[in-house]
Amino acid sequence: MAVDKRVAARATENIHGTALLAGDRGLLIAGPSGAGKSTLALALIGHFRGQGLFSRLIADDQLFVFNRNGRLICQAPPTIAGLAEVAGIGPQPLAFEQEAVIDLCVRMVTDAEMQRFQAEADQLIAGCAVPRLDVPTRNATVAVAAISARLSLATFR
Repeated sequence: MAVDKRVAARATENIHGTALLAGDRGLLIAGPSGAGKSTLALALIGHFRGQGLFSRLIADDQLFVFNRNGRLICQAPPTIAGLAEVAGIGPQPLAFEQEAVIDLCVRMVTDAEMQRFQAEADQLIAGCAVPRLDVPTRNATVAVAAISARLSLATFR
């Protein structure tokens, strides 16, 4: 597979994470290996599609990120584009979008790090300050509700 030279030229960083679109919002899920990033992304895609919103993977596990006019852009690396890791099965093909502007960084944290009520916070990625929401690791149910509420997307409209 040929590497898109436009991707390589703009990519300032290759980071570990998962990105998706939920409605018209871009989400970046960050956290350590085994935290449940892929599982959360698949749960979010299913949840928002069930609510009638467009939702699609950008990339799972690795992302090219760069700053475009002060906005964070995540892009699918060509080698893994259209693949999502399904726990216990491995990488599976999934519809995807090549890139998206990121509106929220979802950071997966341990229970000890989790705050019951979070103050507004940003995450600096590729020189862009992106609003951040912390969610507990390996708890997609809690995370989906928190993310929906933060973005004011279905079911919180």
